[in-house]
Amino acid sequence: MTVSRRLFVTAAAAGLAVAGIPGPAVALDGDRLSRIPVSPDDTETDLVRKASQVRPTARQIAWQRLERTAFLHFGVNTFTGLEWGTGDEDPDVFQPAGLDTDQWAAALKDGGFRLAILTVKHHDGFVLYPSRYTDHSVASSSWRGGRGDVLRAFADSMRRYGLKVGVYLSPADENQYLHGVYANGSARSPRTVPTLVAGDDRTPDRFRTLDATDYGAHMLNTLYEVLTEYGPVDEVWFDGAQGHIPPDKVESYDWDSWYTLVRALAPDAAIAVTGPDLRWVGNESGIAREDEWSVVPVKENQYGRTDWALSYDTPDEGSRAALVKARPATDYLQWWPAECDVSIRDGWFYHADQQPKSVDYLTEIFFGSVGRNAVLLLNVPPDTDGLLHDTDVVRLREFRERIDRELPHDLAQGASTTTAPGRLTLDLGREQEVDRIRLAEDIRHGQQVENFVVEAFRDGAWAQITTAGTIGASRILRLPAPVRARRWRLRATRSRGAVRLAEFGLYRSRV
Repeated sequence: MTVSRRLFVTAAAAGLAVAGIPGPAVALDGDRLSRIPVSPDDTETDLVRKASQVRPTARQIAWQRLERTAFLHFGVNTFTGLEWGTGDEDPDVFQPAGLDTDQWAAALKDGGFRLAILTVKHHDGFVLYPSRYTDHSVASSSWRGGRGDVLRAFADSMRRYGLKVGVYLSPADENQYLHGVYANGSARSPRTVPTLVAGDDRTPDRFRTLDATDYGAHMLNTLYEVLTEYGPVDEVWFDGAQGHIPPDKVESYDWDSWYTLVRALAPDAAIAVTGPDLRWVGNESGIAREDEWSVVPVKENQYGRTDWALSYDTPDEGSRAALVKARPATDYLQWWPAECDVSIRDGWFYHADQQPKSVDYLTEIFFGSVGRNAVLLLNVPPDTDGLLHDTDVVRLREFRERIDRELPHDLAQGASTTTAPGRLTLDLGREQEVDRIRLAEDIRHGQQVENFVVEAFRDGAWAQITTAGTIGASRILRLPAPVRARRWRLRATRSRGAVRLAEFGLYRSRV
């Protein structure tokens, strides 16, 4: 993202004072500023003050800048036609004869994506690399003589094409349940990770002892393999799925130990969406809330799991009213930005009878996610040949071309800037038509804007063009019709504290 303008807005008793600043870097002190404890005695003023002080970590800032990320659901379900596997599949059903992960990477890059997440292990427990800890893997398939490794090919291809690498390991595991490991009632106890096996030629220099159940230890060993043998990982994706098991069975996940291991082995990786770095937006439609806050009230559940103080699908997660409402259940105010997941087809895995969403539909998803302070996670499932289907590849390119036309060139580049109390004014030098406005706070200083107005100088007076609530890392506003003006200004009408604006972009779409 090109930084267009920087703005400093300070809330004062008499209103908002604005002055230009160079936007200095902020020293990020680990995770210390990313969560602030809440007291039951905190007033609304206390809560707003604390929320204004919360800052993202370096890994969260890097993730937010990605904007468009991809999911690749691939595994035995691709060949059985299921969305949730059973765990007793014959591994030999996995036969992607034409597997070409370079084709995946090229198509995703052409679509404007910057990171891709592979379903290394879905709920069925089948893993896409030869693991020491399960036979339910590619090594038990006759595909490539039992020597295939989808994760290796995926990671190498993504990096070759300049994309970052993410991995998804489902906490649920139907196969390990069938083998008496998942939900077997075992107590948490100290486990050495990695657990060496017969013929193991590894000499780990960083053995760790972490508390876990039998299944928790299995997950720790799986994570250790993935995070030490396949190069740098930039996102580790967990969901909260539970296995399809009898109601009297339960597996309480060892979130604290899993988080600790990820932090040790992949310190730059964002842990999502049942994780401390990124949260699920609360739906699978790819659409964020109209006002999406990155600072939200959270509580800790089940061995350190980061969880919502309000429900995951609450329409308002972070306003002043939401902070007050959530206070009785809140442990912390935390920087916990939203990831919007959605599939390009109806299902998450490939089904031949489904078609990709239209470009218009995907464009609405883009403006509803990236345009509302979230990151888009679009699933594009490989088919039974091990390829992204031609129709999906074309659709990805069309999607990127459409967004390029929606936001072609920032007309505010090179514009002169004037600041006054509560205002930032841009002079474009001549009248130009604008129908897209892109804003961004410098989130190194937190998320502060609660309401703002954009105006244009027309017919000798300032006229309101549009207004909205939050900004955050990215807010994109579409005007119903082009507005022609030379001078534009933004007024922050309410903020929680000092606000730095990283972008005030003006565009004329070519749609």
